[in-house]
Amino acid sequence: MMADLLGYLRNCLQTRKLAVLAILVSGGIVLQILACALYNNWWPMLSVIIYVLLPMPLMFLAGSDGYSLLSESDNGWVTATKFLTGASAIGSIAVPAILKHAGVIGWGALVMELSSYFIFLLAILVYIRMNDDGDDYNFF
Repeated sequence: MMADLLGYLRNCLQTRKLAVLAILVSGGIVLQILACALYNNWWPMLSVIIYVLLPMPLMFLAGSDGYSLLSESDNGWVTATKFLTGASAIGSIAVPAILKHAGVIGWGALVMELSSYFIFLLAILVYIRMNDDGDDYNFF
């Protein structure tokens, strides 16, 4: 009986973590769309291309060993993965900044774009933390 209760409580906590992750990703998507729709300018959607390209090096070059990305490695593929992922992450900030500098978008759209980026970053950190807690959500 007590083991069932502890298992139930553990499942509730895991569900709450998954719900927080879903809310963060949904909030990021909403901010991304609002940055375009409120100002009737769809150029900020260029950063969506970067968001799609961001996990590609991790999926194709890192393989199933996700922990090798967090440690020092002499493996050339892991080094290339780290570089390409970092370049994509910087591109996610640079695209809206360049659009603002060129006068294509306004300050409000820039703030919403950067807020969306940081919410997506927070969602990634929550996902990594969920994988550290246990193997229940391990997709690799």
